[in-house]
Amino acid sequence: MTRVTIYKNAKNECVGFKAFGHADYAEEGEDIVCAAISVLTINTMNAIEAFTDSEASLVADDEDGFMEYRILGKPTKETTLLLETMVLGLQTMVDDENYSEYIDLEFREV
Repeated sequence: MTRVTIYKNAKNECVGFKAFGHADYAEEGEDIVCAAISVLTINTMNAIEAFTDSEASLVADDEDGFMEYRILGKPTKETTLLLETMVLGLQTMVDDENYSEYIDLEFREV
């Protein structure tokens, strides 16, 4: 199961996330759940880098299926929107009975 923790600040704004574990939906290379989670998270990080002035930190370990991404400083309207869009995609997967046992989504105030 892949576990994703969404970090929110005291104002309930998304300020980052942590994802770890392998979904184990299918064999490596054919796991559509892992692929979807990767696309959502990596595209969000790339979009923040390409379309905003926000600085962020990233720690990742591909072998362990771990990544932690945090916005440094105050989140902008754009970074919040991009992160919330990622959350929408992840929540859609959690709500789908075909995939819900392979992804866990939680929220934590930081």
